[in-house]
Amino acid sequence: MLLSRRTMNILLSRRTTTTVTNKIIRLSSTSSFSSTAAVEDPQSAGILNIWKEYEMGPPDAIIGLNEAYEKDPSPFKINVGVGAYRDDDGYPYILPCVKEAERRIHTIQQNTTEDRIPPLQFNHEYLPIGGDDEFIRCALQFIYGEEVIDYEDRIAAVQTLSGTGGLRIFGEFIQQQQEHAPLLYVPTPTWGNHKAIFENAGFSNVHSYRYYDTTKSELAFESLIQDFHSMPSGSIVLLHACAHNPTGMDPSMDQWEEISMLMKERRLLPFFDCAYQGFASGDADRDASAVRLFLEDGHLLATVQSFSKNFGLYGQRVGCLSIVCNSSEEAACVESQLKRTIRPMYSNPPKYGSNVVKTILNDSELKQNFHKECSDMAQRIHTMRYKLRSALEEDSDRNWQHITKQIGMFAYSGLSPEQVTKLRNDHSIYCTLDGRISLAGVTSHNVDYLANAIHQVI
Repeated sequence: MLLSRRTMNILLSRRTTTTVTNKIIRLSSTSSFSSTAAVEDPQSAGILNIWKEYEMGPPDAIIGLNEAYEKDPSPFKINVGVGAYRDDDGYPYILPCVKEAERRIHTIQQNTTEDRIPPLQFNHEYLPIGGDDEFIRCALQFIYGEEVIDYEDRIAAVQTLSGTGGLRIFGEFIQQQQEHAPLLYVPTPTWGNHKAIFENAGFSNVHSYRYYDTTKSELAFESLIQDFHSMPSGSIVLLHACAHNPTGMDPSMDQWEEISMLMKERRLLPFFDCAYQGFASGDADRDASAVRLFLEDGHLLATVQSFSKNFGLYGQRVGCLSIVCNSSEEAACVESQLKRTIRPMYSNPPKYGSNVVKTILNDSELKQNFHKECSDMAQRIHTMRYKLRSALEEDSDRNWQHITKQIGMFAYSGLSPEQVTKLRNDHSIYCTLDGRISLAGVTSHNVDYLANAIHQVI
């Protein structure tokens, strides 16, 4: 049989490759060089290795707790560190209104044809740099109230990667736009990630103001006012809109009014972190009252919103950053610079979670259901507060009133780091070293065990 020239070339090529491969195998078996040696000492082979200089980083205060909890074999273990809602059986909870919104979204996607484009555009295309305009409109109305439509054109706003992403964008935005960036103040204590976020955004020194009196387990309001008086004009002040994390201790409305007037007098910029709207008191409008008060008082404030806790969309990373300006022209300029900050960072935000939120807030029935379901979650947290306090006060002369004076997801217990460590080692109870207990992890099944363990470490 005669072979074509093309077939002959293919066979010769295969034969040559096989011969070379066999030579390489024989050489490697007789040579002193081995692949293991190359891995152990890449520099000797001319390979650059900069990774050997890296040290093992410390575990994250929250994520590390979760990992340790998962590895703990104790059948009595309790995780009261993570700030994610759980039902009374300790399981993650999906709001029914969220399930219904998802069903509608999926139905629209399934019914989409080439000649019928769904009105809400539920597809997987990229969002713009600033995010979904309809979601942003819903987010602004949610935090600032329905009246926001009257001055919406002077608010610069972008969709963010939840609250964390919004904080980082704001920090970098300020650093990039200001030749001499203003001072930034955060409360003491505050969420453990605040300082790190702003430091990584370029603030070389994040300042603090006194917020909580640990000896009295109450808001240190007089100290706070003293610190505000001493802040340089033009400083940025981070404020927790509601359910202060970690203390759960918020100013009263009279105190908020005093803070607002003082900040106007001192020409300080309010920057609200709003992570628990609706989840704190069970009333979304009530939880936004401090932000709306400052807006009514004329502050050109900034707000970062997270929809993780109140909508239960933890893994979807849904958030919004908004800055109130003096005119629509100012807002257009500020928004353009926010987008310039976002573009080299992550280009644009994810789409699924914002679709869920806007579907709910744009539908009167779903919106009503959301308010009811969010209130139910807040009520369960509220109930566990009183059960925990009641259990702690049994056979104890220690004052636990602060547990029920606080609000939101967390109880600032007052436990020392040593006591927290003992809780973990002796009782398999996991909370952060500052003694912050996530009431979402407290259930009617484990509250007595938790209270008894706290008694023992005290």
